[in-house]
Amino acid sequence: MQKRQFIGRVAAKTGMTKRDSERTMDAIFQTLAEVLEEGDRIQVNKFGVFQIKRRAPRMARNPRTGAAHPLPAVTALTFKAAPALRARLNRIDNP
Repeated sequence: MQKRQFIGRVAAKTGMTKRDSERTMDAIFQTLAEVLEEGDRIQVNKFGVFQIKRRAPRMARNPRTGAAHPLPAVTALTFKAAPALRARLNRIDNP
C-alpha cells in the first residue's frame, strides 16, 4: 500500500482532511523515530512494541570461498506484535 492510499483510509475513518491526516501521520512517524533515536522503546497497546537492538560486531564467512571478514556493530529496529494483533492477523478470536 502506498502512503497516499493509507492517508486516504485514515482520513475516511477519522473525518479529517487528507492534508490533516498526512500531517498527523508525518508527526507520528517523526516522533517515533526521535524516541527510538533516544534509545527508548514504544509500546502501543493491542498493536506491539517498537525498539532498537544493538548487534555486536562479528566475523562472517563467505559461503563460496570460506573467507572470513568482519561485520561491524549495527543498530536494528525490531517490532514485536502484540497478541491481539497476531490473533487478528491470523483471524483467531482473542478471548
